[in-house]
Amino acid sequence: MKVEWATTPWQKFKGLMLRRDVKRPLVLVLDRESRLGASIHMMFMRFPIDAVFLDNDMRVVDKVTLEPWAFNYTPKRPAKYVVEMKAGSAEFKLGEKVELE
Repeated sequence: MKVEWATTPWQKFKGLMLRRDVKRPLVLVLDRESRLGASIHMMFMRFPIDAVFLDNDMRVVDKVTLEPWAFNYTPKRPAKYVVEMKAGSAEFKLGEKVELE
């Protein structure tokens, strides 16, 4: 899957905020695998998204659909990567390995 990468603190904080659409999934790269560090918010979002949480091995550890203005979601298991994409497009299963470009 071709993605956009968010690696700086500002890119990770901003995520998909204020965008009107998602052209390709956005991957937030966290400093280390964590539950609290992988928490995301939906402040200033204009549309719902699917969030897929991946561990160090790029395996799905959690996924959720979030509505705009939801305050905070913390994954059920520690994650190293958070993939944000258009709602309804995350067709991954828990434990599945994901390949990102």
